[in-house]
Amino acid sequence: ASFPLLCFRSPLVTPLIFGLLLQAPFTQPSTITQPNFVLLLADDLGIGDVGCYGNDTIRTPNIDRLAKEGVKLTQHIAAAPLCTPSRAAFLTGRYPLRSGMDAINDYRVIFWNAGSGGLPPNETTFAKILQHQGYSTGLIGKWHQGVNCESRNDHCHHPLKHGFDYFYGMPFTLISDCQPTETPEMDRAFRRKLWLSTQMIGLITLTAVLGRLTGLISVRWKTLTCLAGFSFLFFISWFSSYGFVRYWNCIMMRNHGITEQPMVTDRTTSLILRESISFIERNKNRPFLLFLSFLHSHTPLLTTEKFLGRSRHGLYGDNVEEMDWMVGQVLDAIDKEGLRHTTLVYFASDHGGWLERQEGKRQLGGWNGIYKGGKAMGGWEGGIRVPGIFRWPGVLPAGRVIDEPTSLMDIYPTIVHLAGGTVPQDRVIDGRDLLPLLRGTVAHSEHEFLFHYCGTHLHAARWHQKDTGAVWKAHYVTPIFSPPGAGACYDRGFCPCFGEGVAHHEPPLLFELSQDPSEAKPLSADTEPLFETVLRKIGRAIEEHRRTLTPVPEQLSVSNVVWKPWLQPCCGTFPLCWCDKEDDS
Repeated sequence: ASFPLLCFRSPLVTPLIFGLLLQAPFTQPSTITQPNFVLLLADDLGIGDVGCYGNDTIRTPNIDRLAKEGVKLTQHIAAAPLCTPSRAAFLTGRYPLRSGMDAINDYRVIFWNAGSGGLPPNETTFAKILQHQGYSTGLIGKWHQGVNCESRNDHCHHPLKHGFDYFYGMPFTLISDCQPTETPEMDRAFRRKLWLSTQMIGLITLTAVLGRLTGLISVRWKTLTCLAGFSFLFFISWFSSYGFVRYWNCIMMRNHGITEQPMVTDRTTSLILRESISFIERNKNRPFLLFLSFLHSHTPLLTTEKFLGRSRHGLYGDNVEEMDWMVGQVLDAIDKEGLRHTTLVYFASDHGGWLERQEGKRQLGGWNGIYKGGKAMGGWEGGIRVPGIFRWPGVLPAGRVIDEPTSLMDIYPTIVHLAGGTVPQDRVIDGRDLLPLLRGTVAHSEHEFLFHYCGTHLHAARWHQKDTGAVWKAHYVTPIFSPPGAGACYDRGFCPCFGEGVAHHEPPLLFELSQDPSEAKPLSADTEPLFETVLRKIGRAIEEHRRTLTPVPEQLSVSNVVWKPWLQPCCGTFPLCWCDKEDDS
């Protein structure tokens, strides 16, 4: 039947055929077998810190270019407002409490390389699935999902046990303790109490000894010896961990081996960038997944001299601008190897900016734009709404902006399906495949409800009413800001999830985010006719969601997060842990 058409020649048809042949194709994903993936995840970056999200004073031309050449998500939501649980959700496509990676206590992240908690070995990351699909998988930068379980070298939580062929970076997270010139950050208030207690015990011991020597106090030398021994043991018990934080936590690893202990912060940025570009170059002829997990823009804001003093926002702005430059270098490497049209690039932050992070008058944390709250706040938008950008030239439309609710958990099914894999069928996957939404073949996100946790405590939930476009959000628990009205918990350093530092709301605070994205004007039954209907709908969704939860071991329990000397990664013979193999090389 087609033969007459092939033989048909006319002055009208011939130009039409040539026009179609010359037209640039809009590539279908199915025609690209196993695209490459470059996932760029910033640390503590606020949504208001990026130019394409409204910042006109911090320069981020490379991130802005990604948005111009790809798709920008304006309602991209982290599953948790802190590093460890948010990244666990990102890697597994599941709310972190499903894997035990959220806490019922105040220890809401992994605190030590020598803790025993971490991402459980039975969790299946997207890297593990892509590895089985023949991908070369690499993680460069921050991990913060644990290292060991029972012995110093079992590496049960290590990236190489979770689907990554190659790892270079920090098994922990960057903290101010890693920079000798900075004020210690880790467990600062608790350390002050320990030091004060040590001084008090020492003073009591010294007073008793002086009283015995002068005859003012009748006390046996045996008692004084025991008291002195107790003082010494108490001091050693905490100083052996907190006194050496830089050696225990601030280390760099390549695969299972330690390369720097402690890390040499002056060269960390250049090494991470070098490793990222090298990974792309080594794997340009096979499908690869590169997860570049930035140490930027977490304190102590490691910034090379080239970028110091360049921004209008002090050291924090300098640090963000340096990260943007690193993004540009990675994009240039992709272009140089001819991989631009076969590589899906994704950029996001793990959660909102840290409002309370200040030193004197210096603001060292990020800005969350018009959104209320920040890091550690499970309900308010500023803690969980983050940048989200996808670029894949020829497949995703350039310059597209999507206002639909999406989640960092959506990366999991999206890249698994594109790689030709299937998501696990033996567990709940909370993420949704974003490709139809990104390409514009569907109008709405698959997420009808999203649940917002602070630790294991449900603080809020949102309902996307697709027929009207409304996004309703109910807050059941909110942190009590200190000082009152300050917008953050400056007196504490972090907002808590439970206890005296939070307020419970009955009825819940209700906002319609499409009309009030800053969550400034809570609705009531008097001002919103659908008030009761909406709360009932969200309440039923929460009940259904809770029925899908099953008990799992708590990875962030006190017993799991405490420092254990026998689990401490050590370059040398413990406790003499020191090496600099980068300098040797």
